[in-house]
Amino acid sequence: MSIERESGTPIEVLLVEDDPGDVLMTQEAFEEHKVRNRLNVVSDGSEALSYLRREGQYANAVRPDLILLDLNLPKRDGREVLAEIKKDDELGRIPVVVLTTSSADEDILRSYQLHANAYVTKPVDFERFIAVIRQIDEFFVSVVRLPPRA
Repeated sequence: MSIERESGTPIEVLLVEDDPGDVLMTQEAFEEHKVRNRLNVVSDGSEALSYLRREGQYANAVRPDLILLDLNLPKRDGREVLAEIKKDDELGRIPVVVLTTSSADEDILRSYQLHANAYVTKPVDFERFIAVIRQIDEFFVSVVRLPPRA
């Protein structure tokens, strides 16, 4: 399976996740399904914003086409990161999928109030987790037309 933009180039996915196990499962989901999309990983909210703003060590980072964002992050939590992304004219165009263990109604409501494009509760079962990552990838790459990179 090779999901790509209409131009034929793989999309850039930024995973903002502090749990090494979840990072590994996401990487394996991409590899297992032969997804050619590039997965870049940062492990906290401050690092995510530096990456997106191309600051410091991320000065040459490629702007992601899709962000997978955990809510419970060190330094700056995912809600703060989401708010910062969506209030920025350039970054606000990037679809953000909240991918978290929380199924709390207040987290779901707050994420959509902050303009998340989707809210997905992480399954704990590896096979289901892979299926969820694959569905996110297929939807945002095969079904949805993503905005052009800035």
